[in-house]
Amino acid sequence: MKRRCNGEGTISRRRDGRFVAAVTLDGGRRKFVYTRTREEAARKLTELLKAKHDGLPIPTERQTVKDFLLSWLEAVRPSIRPRTWGRYSEYVNLHVIPELGRLPLFRLTPQHVQRLYARKREQGLSAATVRHLHAVLRKALADALRWAQVARNVAALVKPPRAQHRDMTTLTPEQARAFLAVARGERLEALYVAALTTGMRRGELLALRWKDVDLERRRLQVTATLQRTPDGFDFSEPKTTRSRRQILLGEAAVTALKQHRVKQAEERLRLGAAWDDRDLVFANEVGRPIEGSNLIQRSFHPVLERAGLPRIRFHDLRHTYATLALGQGVHPKVVSDALGHANIAITLDTYSHVTPAMHQQATEALDAVLRG
Repeated sequence: MKRRCNGEGTISRRRDGRFVAAVTLDGGRRKFVYTRTREEAARKLTELLKAKHDGLPIPTERQTVKDFLLSWLEAVRPSIRPRTWGRYSEYVNLHVIPELGRLPLFRLTPQHVQRLYARKREQGLSAATVRHLHAVLRKALADALRWAQVARNVAALVKPPRAQHRDMTTLTPEQARAFLAVARGERLEALYVAALTTGMRRGELLALRWKDVDLERRRLQVTATLQRTPDGFDFSEPKTTRSRRQILLGEAAVTALKQHRVKQAEERLRLGAAWDDRDLVFANEVGRPIEGSNLIQRSFHPVLERAGLPRIRFHDLRHTYATLALGQGVHPKVVSDALGHANIAITLDTYSHVTPAMHQQATEALDAVLRG
């Protein structure tokens, strides 16, 4: 075998049986990587030479998975929502760092990540949670690859657990009417009417301001969403550009909102200077944002219980709106726009249980046309 030329690097075997790949860096400094097999040494040498050729930082054994992930969290913090950052931090600190934190970043392999997911499933984490963990780790390592901290994104080479099918919980038309009948007269009656007739998310409803509502023209603008963070309430931009949207209001929603505005004006007059005016449509008793947990525990669940209905999530009112609308023949594109989905495919995939009835309606309509 011919000798390597200067700058090509070397591979040799040590007395202890390990192989060492070495390359000379700019300035004459030598970089050594130790492996168990010659094949692995050849691969490491190729990575070192590529990094040297491209002018990228040479991978180092000093940076651990923990070091990188903690610095990554701080780097991405300004660019994501506070609540999203909080979830990222939980996945990293509670699940990844305890298992893989001491491992040198450049030694992280797909096998390490696969074993992490398997252990988390054994510890009782759901497939959905592990899939979210996978998404965070894959995103972090994608940034590591882009920043030349690693030679490849090992998380991208690992398959997360298969998503478990979860039956969607929605109210039937009869149950929806029973729910609104029991909610009649409640302080937040208009909130429930709006949720069932517009499909808005809870955060969008709680962030809604009167300046974005035009009851004369029967429409409103979704411009913000409310999230609870460790630092307090956060009014932020909607989830996607499609989430920032205009919604037309039906008669039931307009009537409920008009009544709600009158009652809120009475509360404001009664409290006087104690009312914290933030122009919120759905505020607490002193005008401030409503705590999501208080809404569920003190109002939503009691209304469900009095109506004799199962304890569903508030988000299921959004699912109910979409299911009832599609079931009544409303075009999926209209429903998709109202929900703020990025595209109609998401709507059709999420509410595929409704499409058989839509297909039947289409078939019967076509038969009627052909029969004349």
